[in-house]
Amino acid sequence: MPKRIFLSTQRSMLFGFLFTKIIFLNMFSFTTINDYHTNLTENNYSCKDAVNYYLNNIKKNERLNAFVEVFEEEALKKAAELDELRLKKTALKRLHGVIIAIKDVICYKDHKVTAASKILQNFHSLYTATALQFLIDEDAIIIGNCNCDEFAMGSTNENSAYGKVLNALDETKVPGGSSGGSAVAVQADMCMVSLGSDTGGSVRQPADFCGIIGFKPGYGTISRYGLIAYASSFDQIGVFGKTIQDVKLLLQIMSAHDKMDSTMNIEPLKKADIKKTLKLGYFKQAFNHKGLDPEINLKIKSFIKSVEKAGHQANEIDFDLMEYIIPAYYVLTTAEASSNLSRYDGIRYGYQSNLKPKNLNEFYLNNRSEGFGIEVKQRIMLGTYVLSAGYYDQYFNKAEQIRNLIVEKIKVIFATYDAVIMPVCPSTAFSIGVKDKDPVAMYLADIYTVFANLAGIPAIALPLFSHSNNMPFGIQILCNNEQELLLLSISETLFKINKEGQA
Repeated sequence: MPKRIFLSTQRSMLFGFLFTKIIFLNMFSFTTINDYHTNLTENNYSCKDAVNYYLNNIKKNERLNAFVEVFEEEALKKAAELDELRLKKTALKRLHGVIIAIKDVICYKDHKVTAASKILQNFHSLYTATALQFLIDEDAIIIGNCNCDEFAMGSTNENSAYGKVLNALDETKVPGGSSGGSAVAVQADMCMVSLGSDTGGSVRQPADFCGIIGFKPGYGTISRYGLIAYASSFDQIGVFGKTIQDVKLLLQIMSAHDKMDSTMNIEPLKKADIKKTLKLGYFKQAFNHKGLDPEINLKIKSFIKSVEKAGHQANEIDFDLMEYIIPAYYVLTTAEASSNLSRYDGIRYGYQSNLKPKNLNEFYLNNRSEGFGIEVKQRIMLGTYVLSAGYYDQYFNKAEQIRNLIVEKIKVIFATYDAVIMPVCPSTAFSIGVKDKDPVAMYLADIYTVFANLAGIPAIALPLFSHSNNMPFGIQILCNNEQELLLLSISETLFKINKEGQA
């Protein structure tokens, strides 16, 4: 073959290959896991095609800073293995080829896990978190590790050793925190679903700011083994997604019992008691709060009327403990954080200062002073203060009493109501840097989300509305403990009502 013709043929083949890739990247769009599996079995595309699509999106969106590490090589290798397996007509596992991102507080064996902190720089996990292992066992593909607020402490994802995460809808806005990277990964189509952790709203608040679903199970529903602790009696692994059915599937898989976590519920998930007429409540004090954006207030109340028009009941509830929620939450969580983070000293692993210490105490001081960020130091100091001998009864014990009152009161409420409706946040996503100098204002932004963690109940953020400022927001639904499936069923009903109202 003449050299000129040979080169021309090579160019044509290369052009054809690139053209096919471009066509695929424009064609591929993820809707649900079920639809994805249908397309795989019909050979419309492969797992490798899907991985390449998301890797391409991750590269295009690097400026958003959602990922701290991308597992490109191993994701492609796993995809190729699954594609080969499918050719053998083997039955697909429940998460066959599903592409998932994880928050940088969830342990994954032989991968970095740093909680977005300098104190854990370059630390590689020795084991995999149980909840994550359950997903991997169902043939999920883990595509990368997502940025977050350091040790999951924050509401903006500005407190990270890797720098801030940007909201894909408006890059001048925060994505919410602490699971901001995991939220943006789903929001900007860099994975199918993702995992975060929720101690006081760290899944629901970023979901609200990013316009996606954020689900927090009740305490004890999903194993915490392998989740880096912030406040052990509050933390739960949560899910970001775009459809209820995908969130439900991950819940069903991850809620399997784990003997490594003694705080887990022993009983399996309770089946949803589907009712034609729902009885919903909403807290008067939540909607009368002076910090709530008037437009958010108006739209949620209007939606509640739509729920009533659809044949359901919605009643106002007087909840007189609202003003104590934030103080109780921050006293208890900072106390637990102070205890949990005392193990990070730079001896066995993690950051060590270059300063030469005079003694062991100074060695610890140097490592922790340089290794921890400002927000983490602030919470450790607050926690140490409320646990000190002179203030333990005055603060910590009082906060525990309030928590117990909330738990008892919520039992009474759920004896009458199927679910409670609340705002997710007082406002839509705010501008970067607006609240980083005012910790009190930042903490008050959590007023609607910390309630579920104090009570230990499941909650979900549903993206239903758009603000006049063009940013999304939604509603929060809360159910009784061990009623996750009912919560997801109610969520589907409310999505349908909202959709019919917009038609």
